[in-house]
Amino acid sequence: MNEIKRQTLAVLVDNEAGVLSRVARLFSGKGYNIESLAVGTTDDPKVSRITIEVLADEAQTRLLSNQLRKLICVHSVKRLLPEHSIRRELVLFKVLAQTSEVRNEVIQIANIFRASIIDVSVSSITLAVIGDESKAEAIQNLLREFGILELVRTGMVALERGQYTIDEQTKEKGEFDYGKNVL
Repeated sequence: MNEIKRQTLAVLVDNEAGVLSRVARLFSGKGYNIESLAVGTTDDPKVSRITIEVLADEAQTRLLSNQLRKLICVHSVKRLLPEHSIRRELVLFKVLAQTSEVRNEVIQIANIFRASIIDVSVSSITLAVIGDESKAEAIQNLLREFGILELVRTGMVALERGQYTIDEQTKEKGEFDYGKNVL
């Protein structure tokens, strides 16, 4: 039996009303919970890119990919392998910081994690962190002792390394050998 793990799918779809709903229904209809979802318009305003993360094994991922490809609104589906892709998420933390000592400590933590300080008030500091799950979890664990007032995550976005793209026509031939066997 294949190991169930976090799988990342990049999906190019029509940028029109109802498309995201159809894609999400496909996952829920098959009994899968979407662990992370990020959607945005590409360089072509008629096309959006959806990055979906789901817990599944190889066979389940293949099934989901094939089902996605059957949707008329879907242009392309690509499974992104962790070793050949770049994955990032934006996390915003609003942290309780009512004294200058606490603010300084939070600023030091922000500096260590290369977080951006995007708002400071008399009683709180808001940080923006870009990274993978381990970076977000590590800073969250440190900030928890000060009191996290709010936290919001964008969902993971991902791109393949090098010149590979989701669009088969723009790929460099022979850059990586793994392309032939990817779901």
